[in-house]
Amino acid sequence: MTRPSSEAEYLARMVPPSVRGVDRRTLLRGALGVGALLGAGTLASCGSSSESSSGVPTGAVSGEVTAGSYSSDAVPKAAVQSYMDAFAKANPGTTVKINTVDHNSFQENINNYLQGSPDDVFSWFAGYRMQFFAEKGLVGDISDVWSNMSGMSDAMKKASTGSDGKQYFVPMTNYPWAVFYRKSLWSDKGYEVPKTLDELKTLGAQMQKDGLAPIAFGDKDGWPAMGTFDQLNLRINGYDFHVSLMAGKEDWTDPKVKKVFDTWAGILPLHQADSLGRTWQEAAQSLQQKKSGMYVLGSFLAQQFEKGAEQDDLDFFTFPEVDSTIGTDAIEAPIDGWMMSARPKNEAASKKLLQYISQPEAQLLALKADPSVIATNSNADTSGYTALQKKSAEFIKSAKSISQFMDRDTRPDFASTVMIPALQNFIKNPKDIDGLCTSIQAQKKSIFGS
Repeated sequence: MTRPSSEAEYLARMVPPSVRGVDRRTLLRGALGVGALLGAGTLASCGSSSESSSGVPTGAVSGEVTAGSYSSDAVPKAAVQSYMDAFAKANPGTTVKINTVDHNSFQENINNYLQGSPDDVFSWFAGYRMQFFAEKGLVGDISDVWSNMSGMSDAMKKASTGSDGKQYFVPMTNYPWAVFYRKSLWSDKGYEVPKTLDELKTLGAQMQKDGLAPIAFGDKDGWPAMGTFDQLNLRINGYDFHVSLMAGKEDWTDPKVKKVFDTWAGILPLHQADSLGRTWQEAAQSLQQKKSGMYVLGSFLAQQFEKGAEQDDLDFFTFPEVDSTIGTDAIEAPIDGWMMSARPKNEAASKKLLQYISQPEAQLLALKADPSVIATNSNADTSGYTALQKKSAEFIKSAKSISQFMDRDTRPDFASTVMIPALQNFIKNPKDIDGLCTSIQAQKKSIFGS
């Protein structure tokens, strides 16, 4: 497999036949029916709307649209509210009812939710998780919405496309994963950005002497540790091996994988202790309070910092080099957005809402409320970007290879039922790497079939 030279080429590989052929099975654990938690919208009265040949209304729409959202934290929740309110204001007679559910509960119960009484539209991710529901017929085809879009790159369109070549997803924002730190703390302490893993270890040892937890860490919810594994695997084995491993094409007992865990075990003492009892928000707050020196996470951690001086004090660097032959040109930059349920109660207004979400106006409203992410529409005005957003945009643009994140690049059932407990077991006992890899491989075979 040759290394993709751009984000567009990477995202093209997400579309069948390059990721397909994998038999997708039941995903996501959890028996709680989120459909019971989320209210259903009322039937729309669309008599006043005129429709274009594409099926997306060009005139007014009316009635209620329900939106299922996993943006349960204060900052992203406010961002969703801002652009939903703007849509309703621009379309008198239309209301948007936002049904917000805790982020983790939403993800773990999405399968039950979509098979029950889902909202008209709902927040979700690009990648395998989008494609799975499209293949199962649980989400609506919004190709007609895409035919009326502008400012979306081919890469974004490919990231929104199912195995049948139709579009099912509208990208809203994306963001990089990297190593974040507070500039003022590093300046006071005389710390310098490490370029290699050895330099990171030396820096971490100094931070410990200075009374800091070198690397903030919280894995109570299971998924944050996936990011650390991804960063190490990308640096130790390269992009091609990483995406192949995520696709189930490599063995978890391969010495290459064991080297990832062995390397991680070597730096685990630099991580904040008792991580399995701490959320990512609490870990981010330790960085905000200058109790930790750095944090491997997505730029959304800025949500835990006050706008203005505190967020301006945030900076980041790419995860350091481990192998000079591999380098640091591969990064992770997940894409978040919205989808439509298979049978929305107000399809006309739902499609017009999704079209609105794709536009710079809506995305800039989201960014105003949550400046930790960047817009996906290339026509969005970036002149108001913070320094962190400008650096994020350049960081993503300059990367040669881009992955989405473990729980988006692999099968959802494998990520949630196998990798979450496996990584948490590793954190508890980093000495039994052989046993860990053997266990993952056995479960991988039962899920992927090879």
